[in-house]
Amino acid sequence: MNVILDSNEVTKTLRRLAHEVIENYVDLNSLVIVGIVTRGEFLAKRLHDIILQIENADIPFGYLDVTLYRDDLDHRKSLKQSKSSAIPNIDNKDVLIVDDVLYEGRTIRAALDAIKDFGRPRSVKLLVLTDRGHRKLPISADFIGKTIATSPKQTVKVCLIEIDKKDSIEIQD
Repeated sequence: MNVILDSNEVTKTLRRLAHEVIENYVDLNSLVIVGIVTRGEFLAKRLHDIILQIENADIPFGYLDVTLYRDDLDHRKSLKQSKSSAIPNIDNKDVLIVDDVLYEGRTIRAALDAIKDFGRPRSVKLLVLTDRGHRKLPISADFIGKTIATSPKQTVKVCLIEIDKKDSIEIQD
């Protein structure tokens, strides 16, 4: 196992991403942050808290379970119990989808399908903690914490203190 980012570096990366989001959105009042369950949900909450601390802007945020929107349900060995989604009003808002790892693009495609069931946003952008490449769909992130060169045989593991009792990004062969 190779640690790419440790706890301190994950925190710094999230702070940098928060500043990028603040710079990119002229009107933070139109922004809604939506994290993809599971790790994206916690990253979205952290991003929300950092922006609140910097700008004193209490941006609405929620979480989105994309399990039932995936196109590979029949290929998955085990289907986790689906969690319900909690999405604030997104009609005519700028939605920022947050996830931990961008890989093939299938999870993000599922998130885009799911979002339309909750309303019609003005815009949708993507923030990921890490982009490992190997896209199978034409999807790219607008905000990237760390780009990691990997082989398809490797696994990128994002550990978050809320789930794993530590923060890190690791590559496993």
